[in-house]
Amino acid sequence: MGINGIGTACYAVTGYTARKSEKSTESGTVGFMETVAERIEQEKKTDYGEKAFDMVGPNAPQEVKDAWMDAAKEVNANGMGIRGNGMMSHISQMMVQRLNKQLKGETENFDILGSTVESAIQATKEALYDLEHPRVYTPRSIEVQQARIKEGEFYRAFLEKLERL
Repeated sequence: MGINGIGTACYAVTGYTARKSEKSTESGTVGFMETVAERIEQEKKTDYGEKAFDMVGPNAPQEVKDAWMDAAKEVNANGMGIRGNGMMSHISQMMVQRLNKQLKGETENFDILGSTVESAIQATKEALYDLEHPRVYTPRSIEVQQARIKEGEFYRAFLEKLERL
């Protein structure tokens, strides 16, 4: 049987495929659209300040976490540069500290803030110093410069709250 013989086997090929694709498209679209709607709702509920904290302080005491969250709300920024849409605005100094640990071979422990208030103060002072005293000049866009200013505001607010503990 040649290629021309395909359409002659008791049903029209075009009608069969069209109906089949209609059914799969309809059921697939509903599932896809529901999934997208669920994801959007999850994103709205996601607290990126808390997500950022979990990246650098999984072993930090609750009072350090509370100070972080208060500073994030006060400044409307967090120490990881994660925006409200979940995207990073730039590479923050806390992220640099995480990457430095990774470069030194630490693949399991990315805890930057440590397990005490004092260790969180030290890590924040280090991040603020590195932010204000870059080792190498790197030209930056206006958006990144603004994000780094917000990052500095966050570190100062966080540090102030930590020192009151």
